[in-house]
Amino acid sequence: MKKIILLLVCSANVMMIKAQKHEFLNPPKFSDADLSKPKSLLDENAPAEILYKSVHYKVDGATGYLNKKYFYRVKVYDKDKAEDWLNLEVPLYQSGADKETLGKFKAFTYNLEGGNVVPTKVEKSSQYKSKESKYVNVTKFAFSNVKNGSVLEYQYEVTSPFLYIIPEFLIETDTPSLYTEYVLDSPLNISYNINYTGVLAPKHRMIEERNIYGSQYKTYRFGYENIEGFKTEKFVRNDRNYRTKISAELNSTNFRELKLYSSSWNQIGKRLYENEDFGEELNKTRLVRDNMPAGILEMETDLEKANAIFSYVQKTFTWNKDKGIYTDGGIRKMLDTKTGNAAEINLFLVMLLREAGIKADPLLISTVENGMINLTSPNVSNMNFILASISLGGVYHIYDATSKQSAMDELPLRDWNQYGILLAKNKAEQIQMKNIKPSSTLLTVDAKINDDGSISGSYTDRDTGTFAMYVKDSYDENPEKYKKQYKENYSIDFTGIDSKVLDNGAFESTMKFSSSNLIDRVGKKIIINPMLFLSKTSNEFDQTESRKYPIDFGAPTTKVKKVTLEIPEGYTIEELPKNKRIVTDDKQIEYSYMIEQKGNKLEVTSTTKISSADYPKEYYPAFKQIWGVASKHENQVISLVKK
Repeated sequence: MKKIILLLVCSANVMMIKAQKHEFLNPPKFSDADLSKPKSLLDENAPAEILYKSVHYKVDGATGYLNKKYFYRVKVYDKDKAEDWLNLEVPLYQSGADKETLGKFKAFTYNLEGGNVVPTKVEKSSQYKSKESKYVNVTKFAFSNVKNGSVLEYQYEVTSPFLYIIPEFLIETDTPSLYTEYVLDSPLNISYNINYTGVLAPKHRMIEERNIYGSQYKTYRFGYENIEGFKTEKFVRNDRNYRTKISAELNSTNFRELKLYSSSWNQIGKRLYENEDFGEELNKTRLVRDNMPAGILEMETDLEKANAIFSYVQKTFTWNKDKGIYTDGGIRKMLDTKTGNAAEINLFLVMLLREAGIKADPLLISTVENGMINLTSPNVSNMNFILASISLGGVYHIYDATSKQSAMDELPLRDWNQYGILLAKNKAEQIQMKNIKPSSTLLTVDAKINDDGSISGSYTDRDTGTFAMYVKDSYDENPEKYKKQYKENYSIDFTGIDSKVLDNGAFESTMKFSSSNLIDRVGKKIIINPMLFLSKTSNEFDQTESRKYPIDFGAPTTKVKKVTLEIPEGYTIEELPKNKRIVTDDKQIEYSYMIEQKGNKLEVTSTTKISSADYPKEYYPAFKQIWGVASKHENQVISLVKK
């Protein structure tokens, strides 16, 4: 009898374990209750909530193709603030004759009308295609009949010949999620490295070898429940680096012969130097000899030679905005057309530097928007840009000839992303990249108070260094939008806006303005903030929760705001505001507010100096304090009294 009871208890325990075992790739049936749900329990202010999100990557052992399946179900609470979910974009990659194809596609908008569930189908015929780059086409769909309370559901499949391109999958998004899962199934002869970043741990986890799809596979399965929306922080240039996410990189294949794709930086460097679109291009020394500018080889120092060669490449060739670490049309074509991608321009720069006897090598990086390099899992897919590096006296210096405003060690903001991989001919070396070149912003107002109570004058906005490159890129992308932002930021009518690059590489915009909203009259007094529209109206360091991430400005920074205000005849200043200077003990952060009357003119200058490009999160209270002081002093007013 005891044995029977024991068997019954054991059997019951086994049944409970089986009942509790989590099932992946099993979307719950659509529930009418989701349509009547008034708000998210994870975040009552969330405009949308992910009810179910699944991605399944499966490598087909027979065809060698990668099948990507996506399933999303999203609840919309406030459609005006959930615009990111109202349109679906499916990127499809291509390279030469190889390309991805969109297969099965289903999408619906569900609404509750008169107590009934009413679906609205998104027709595949309504898709819109756009070519984002030479390698990426995007198929776009728009959900229709979306209302507050709607549920959006879509699923689609993509067949890909690119085993090495498994997109990075964000677990943490801005939208809270009740359930998110990631599944990768791969035959045993095709091996991947799985990389995790972020702090969230899956509630359900399975990593094992098992017989599925008729053969032995390695499966990776992770399920996350009740994920709050990611809280963004200011002064973080790419917060994807800190979100929980999963990526997979092809490590090796074994089709009768073992072939490694991810092993060490040295092996990756060796393969790149053997690649026809990288190393073989670097070896075309005849192109270099025929295109070396006259007089450079006769220069005395390597620094003079390097800067002269860089200047020649920078001025002669124009970047076509294509990133990448491989040449496209090739360097010979670039020499003919004077236009090339990042690899062609900067590899040619390396070739010229080497020909001049300078120790020069390509430096592989991942730009800021591409995310940080995964140093623990070497893989060329981490990289999307090439720079040129030289060694002078054992010190590395970096060039980027794709920017017309850059200089030695003064690079666009996109390049400064902590680390790079230096590829010498026989050795790969990891180097840390830290921007120590200061950049500045100088805002200057020259104004006067008119008889009708308006204020008019001129305004100049000048940026130097890496900030100038960033602003110039923004201007080139959309000049009208760039000019419009002045009015939007300051609520001032600006006219005659003229933007240009100065001879020293700075980017400057000048304009005229007039406003009737900058002064108040109280009896015979004129009340005015002498900083005019440049006053700091808020403290950007206003985070109430504890800071989680480093503070990243991109460059050591000096920001100067200077206003010269002409006092109208017959008026005198009742009392000048207080001057102020505050600096941290380690001299890293400094702020000053200085005001002075010179005849009938009032000069006020605020200066903020930040000595480093980035700071650990522990500096946040210091920044918050100093920015608070700045806000207080820049909002002081003066009274002009009629004599």
